[in-house]
Amino acid sequence: MPEPGGAGQPGGMTANLPERCSQLIESQRGVLARWQAPEVGLEWTTVRWLLRSGRWTPLQRGVYATFTGEPAWEAGCWAAVLRAGPEAALSHQTAAELDGLTSARSPVIHVTISGSARVDPIPGLRLHRSGRLAEARHPSRTPPRTRIEETVLDLTQTAKTIDGAFGWLCQACGSRLTTAELLLTALQKRPKVRWRGILVSALGDIGDGAHSVLEIRYVRDVERPHRLPRARRQAAKTRSSGRIYLDNLVERYRTCIELDGKAAHPVAERWRDIARDNASAADGITTLRYGWPDVAERPCQTAAQIAAVLRFRGWAGQPIPCGRACPVSRS
Repeated sequence: MPEPGGAGQPGGMTANLPERCSQLIESQRGVLARWQAPEVGLEWTTVRWLLRSGRWTPLQRGVYATFTGEPAWEAGCWAAVLRAGPEAALSHQTAAELDGLTSARSPVIHVTISGSARVDPIPGLRLHRSGRLAEARHPSRTPPRTRIEETVLDLTQTAKTIDGAFGWLCQACGSRLTTAELLLTALQKRPKVRWRGILVSALGDIGDGAHSVLEIRYVRDVERPHRLPRARRQAAKTRSSGRIYLDNLVERYRTCIELDGKAAHPVAERWRDIARDNASAADGITTLRYGWPDVAERPCQTAAQIAAVLRFRGWAGQPIPCGRACPVSRS
């Protein structure tokens, strides 16, 4: 274990500082902004001496490391958000990393400032502006960051594709960092949202039990537009081996639609799927299994096949073509 005050560690040069100042530095991973000094009883002459003596070093303009050595990543986040001002908040990928929504390290630190703030471009930082930052900023988490719902919605707006946006919704809800209901509430408060209607619909599907982008695409592109019987998502079944969950169960017609979005399927999981399908067959349930190409590239053909099985199982309804070129037949 490194000693306090070692490289990248706070606390090594704070013994002669005001207690309030030492506590603040400790809570900010060894980082202090010049604008914070008067608030904690630290005079500028002391700061200047610490800098000139090499005991403190600049991390950003007006933001200092109270330790020597390479700063830890979180110390860099503190320096970035303090450099942007008292009302700023870490956001987008950076806030997602802090809250465990992603483990991918962004090459830049994302900071959101208010729409009226006057902040010059800062090297290494990606600045975003928001007219509702006071509401979006989490009231207590540190370093200051946006609420998880706001972070997720920010990421859907910077996603390159709608599937990328779906992925952030599924990841946030699947990891239980938030819920579809909370995301929908936050979404409704935003005046401008790209893909608003589609995202609202996707959140409804996630609330009903869709767990992945592929499951959302199945509802959106296969089941709903072709008016197939609505399946129950993540339907629980108790077996001798324990409880299992079926992706989409049309219980009345004893048909299950399983979706597999993995490009490569590990052997152990493949055998587990086979055992689950066999157990369902023993219960009289027919299992249809589809992958990404079936749902994303051939949704109409997939719908026609599912409709044929459902009709064989007793469905008296008719699938509906989703457009002029749809091969699904009404007859």
